[in-house]
Amino acid sequence: MQIDESISKYLTEISGIRRVSEKTIESYKIDLLQFSSFCRESSIEFPSQISEKLIRRFLMTLNERELSKISISRKLSALRGYFEYLIRQEIIETNPASKIVNPKSKRKLPETINLDSFLEILNLLEEEKNVYKRELIKAVFELLYGCALRVSELCNLNIGDVDLHKMYIRVLGKGSKVRIVPLGGKSKTTLENYLKIRTGGKSGLLFLQENGNKIYPKYVQIYIKKYMNKVTDIKKKSPHILRHSAATHMLDNGADLMAVKEILGHENLSTTQIYTHVSIERLKQSYKKAHPKS
Repeated sequence: MQIDESISKYLTEISGIRRVSEKTIESYKIDLLQFSSFCRESSIEFPSQISEKLIRRFLMTLNERELSKISISRKLSALRGYFEYLIRQEIIETNPASKIVNPKSKRKLPETINLDSFLEILNLLEEEKNVYKRELIKAVFELLYGCALRVSELCNLNIGDVDLHKMYIRVLGKGSKVRIVPLGGKSKTTLENYLKIRTGGKSGLLFLQENGNKIYPKYVQIYIKKYMNKVTDIKKKSPHILRHSAATHMLDNGADLMAVKEILGHENLSTTQIYTHVSIERLKQSYKKAHPKS
């Protein structure tokens, strides 16, 4: 079995059996085909010919192209999974990437907006003359921030996932894992206002455009960028900024770290802990601005 064929079978396995997200599969496909192309340039055709030395040479070329350490680590992760698959299929005996460690990188703190900026966005939305669009986008902003959702989770919400009486939503997250997220009073009111005018007939999806079509990440991105441009000068204006902001604000106000982890749907606590660093940095900045001895 040649390398390209084995990669194709590996991707089929993780999509059909392990139910990895489509986005992850697409990233792995790009990474593994890039490695396959490097193998061909090195006259390597079969998995059994891949050595640790070859992988290190591949990583060196990535580094020479000034690829970020995070991207290189992701490619290594894709390769490790691929080699483990080859071992299970008895195509190779050992994992040639097992002794290669990820490049050390300083984790970049996520950008956030403050609560005043978020409230200003909601006020600006009141100026939207199209009532349907106004209530839809307000509800989108409220759930991205109020429930700290990923944009893909938001777009795939069904009406049945929302319990306005018990004030929670059921979210299908990464790896097809379901979590329950509390629904705040303001988010509930905004959602109720949207549901009163929601179009879409028998569609079970919660968020629909006025023409009945499903909203999608790019659609959300357009409005996030439009309104963030009016209130903040942060570089990356994306739906994920609202999730980052929600997590940071919860910790700023004394929320338990484990509770925030559950709300965000993180697999590991270390992923959630990054927001404690954001909170500390914000505290330092406030101190420097306000304290006479700083």
